[in-house]
Amino acid sequence: MTRALVVHCHPIEESFVAAIRDRTVAGLAAAGAEVRCTDLYAEGFDPGFTALDHARHLEPGTDPSLARHADDLRWCDTLVLVYPTWWSAQPAMLKGWIDRVWVNGVAWTLPLGANRLRPGLRNVRRLIAITTHGSSKWINMIEGEGGKRTVTRSLRTMCHPATRTTWLAMYGIDSASDRDREAFLDRVERRMRRLG
Repeated sequence: MTRALVVHCHPIEESFVAAIRDRTVAGLAAAGAEVRCTDLYAEGFDPGFTALDHARHLEPGTDPSLARHADDLRWCDTLVLVYPTWWSAQPAMLKGWIDRVWVNGVAWTLPLGANRLRPGLRNVRRLIAITTHGSSKWINMIEGEGGKRTVTRSLRTMCHPATRTTWLAMYGIDSASDRDREAFLDRVERRMRRLG
């Protein structure tokens, strides 16, 4: 059975991104997946990477206030990130979750004397990003698609070597019709149903 962790990041509960989250969870549930959902804004997640966090970043272990997030990452085999793309990347809230939860002893280890991180999330076999972009695919390509690279090149390297990545993006959301939006929601739910 698929164990899916859905991490949702948008400050407005009535947003289109929240509708994407709901359809994501519905599709996963229909596929028989066990689902845990984290809503970073709703829970008041603190994304700030403090001086103390920095001083301890090479020490293995998790801030006790983040233990549930670390446990969820260790539990899942499928990680689904649902967020809007702002300024070509993940929102600061989601980036802060990555900075503070994907730490030594959770996402990676750095053995004494080593100069290379060892991946720690071997349990994650599927990494999915579902996002919206105000601009077109063409503009995003010109800008270098920084958010996509974060998921497919950086986060993926801390997962199982055979981890498959999926990038589901709705480009041009600012000018999209209701029909376009509904078609994207249907596409998301269909893709999630296939994961079971």
